[in-house]
Amino acid sequence: MATPTEPGQPPKRPVLEPTHVVRRRRTEALAELVRELRERESRAQEPVHETVVVHVAPPITEDATQELPPVPPVAGRVPSDDGLTLRRAAVVAGVTAAALIGFGAALLLPGPQDEGAARHQAAVPPSVPATASNRQQGTDPDGPGTLREGDSGPEVTELQKRLSRIPDVYAHGTIDGRYDATLTAAVARFQLWYGIRGDETGVYGNDTRRDLESRTTL
Repeated sequence: MATPTEPGQPPKRPVLEPTHVVRRRRTEALAELVRELRERESRAQEPVHETVVVHVAPPITEDATQELPPVPPVAGRVPSDDGLTLRRAAVVAGVTAAALIGFGAALLLPGPQDEGAARHQAAVPPSVPATASNRQQGTDPDGPGTLREGDSGPEVTELQKRLSRIPDVYAHGTIDGRYDATLTAAVARFQLWYGIRGDETGVYGNDTRRDLESRTTL
């Protein structure tokens, strides 16, 4: 049984609890936002293919190239030049002229060797064949009694005998009294081996004779 209210007090009423009011949102805008986010994610995951366009120039053939015609000079106008071409041409011409003059002078003027040869020819008289009369007069450059290739006689025979007594100088040489090429080579070999320098190579002069006679006996 309900308790009566006291006089002067308002009657008791049921207590009202606070209610959470939810406002209605725009679901269409939210859905659109979600859809855009998903599309962006799908685009980011897809591979990006870029197309590169390369422009290749067509090959130039020899027929396509044309030589430009020379520019005709203008009447009354001197072509401009900075002077460099003229200076180069002058330098080249000077160097070429100097080289030609030097080459010509080298051909005309005698060198040191030519001067030495000319002096030697002037100092040495023309060679005279070593005949018997010349040897008797003592005009032979290698001394009187010199024997050389082309001579013959008993003196050549004596030379062949003496050389045959020297080991390996005139081995198997013939003793026939003729001064031939074999005997000349034997004399030159003897001069080389024993250091004889006073006579011509292969010529049996005074120095070769003294050395050979001192080493051999008949």
